[in-house]
Order: sequence, then structure tokens, then C-alpha cells
Amino acid sequence: MPNKEQSIRVQLQQGIYIIIDPLVRLLIKLGLTPNMVTVIGLLLNIGVTVIFIQGAEIGNRGDLSYVGWAGALVLFAGLFDMLDGQVARIGKMSSSFGALFDSVLDRYSELVLFLGICYYLVAHHYFFSSLFAFVSMIGSMMVSYTRARAEGLGIECKDGLMQRPERVITIAVSAIACGVTAHYIGGDSKLFIPGIKFHVLETMSIFTIPLTLMAVLTNYTAIKRLMDAKKALDAKDRSKK
Repeated sequence: MPNKEQSIRVQLQQGIYIIIDPLVRLLIKLGLTPNMVTVIGLLLNIGVTVIFIQGAEIGNRGDLSYVGWAGALVLFAGLFDMLDGQVARIGKMSSSFGALFDSVLDRYSELVLFLGICYYLVAHHYFFSSLFAFVSMIGSMMVSYTRARAEGLGIECKDGLMQRPERVITIAVSAIACGVTAHYIGGDSKLFIPGIKFHVLETMSIFTIPLTLMAVLTNYTAIKRLMDAKKALDAKDRSKK
């Protein structure tokens, strides 16, 4: 029986599907298959990484416009994560390999995205933030892997925060907000507390603080799924005796 969190998630998904279904039908009319849509999503995420690398190589530390544009493209690329499944369902093109292909390319998309983020942060000397971004990448992969491995053992494992849609939205919205804020107050703006010589926050924090939070929540979710799966698997093993 689905819990409250799952019910809310399903309701949100259904609402989004109502909005995107006309676009899905257009893609089907254009002859796009679910696998093609999945590949487009990967290519867009590669584009995100290119923007971050360009920002690292060409932009300066105070120019956060690259972060904002990268966030906008992350959001657009995330749309294709939903479109491929809907194209398969509405177009009656679902297949076992398609499901596998989608999962594999989703992992590639996410890893490529984090490559761009880490490259940008390291290049502009946000050392600790780059570490948290890397930890977020580890947690993101383990959230997905724990679910896949548990389901391979016959256990449903979908609960928890920071699943792929939440991760995409967190990165996209925080990056866009960072870029927009930098446009108005400057990318080098810093917040100091009286009596303390170093700053506690800066414009870039709008992007890096959510990344830090994601580093914690993704790994928490992975561990929580592991413990929940252990209980279910132990019960399954006992029932066989």
C-alpha cells in the first residue's frame, strides 16, 4: 500500500503528465522513439557540462551567468526524463530493453552533469563545495543502485527523499536562482558578520548550499533504503524456512 509520500508523488506526476502529453503526442507524430528521446536527454546533459566547463575556462569567479544558464538547461533536459516514458506508454512502444536503456543513460546523464559541476567548482577554487558535489554524486548513484539491486532481489524499494526528479529540480532551481541573483547583486557579493573577518555566505552559496544538503540527503536515502531492504529480505528468507 503506498504511503503518503508516494501518493503525493504520484499525484504530482499525473498532473505533470497532463501538461506534457500534448508534447508527447507531437514527438510520436514526428517519429521519435522512446530511445531517441532518452538519447536527446543525455545530449542535453552533455550540453550542461559544456556550459560549466566553458564557465570554468572562460568565465571568472564572479561571473555566475554560466551557472544560471546551465541550470536552465538542466531543467529542460529533466523534461526528457519524463517524456521518454510517456512516449513509450502512449505510443505503445514499451520494451524491456527500453527500460534498461533509459536507466543506463539516466546514470550517464547524471554522472556527466556532476562532472561539469565539479569541474566548475574546482576551477574557481570552491574546494569544499566540489567535495560536497562529489559526495552528492556518490549518493545519487547509490540511491538508484540500491533500488535497482533490491528490486532485482524481488523487493520494492522506492521510498525516500532525493530521488532523480528531486535531484534534477534541486540542481536546476538552485543554479538558476544563483545566476539570476548574481545578475542583480553581483557574483562576488559576500555576507559578513560583525566581528568576523571572513564571510559566511556569498552569492555562489545559493547553488552550493543545496548541493551540500543533497550530499547529506542522497546518502541518507541510500542507507535508509538499504536498511528497509534488509528488513524485507530477512522476512523473505524467514518465510522460506
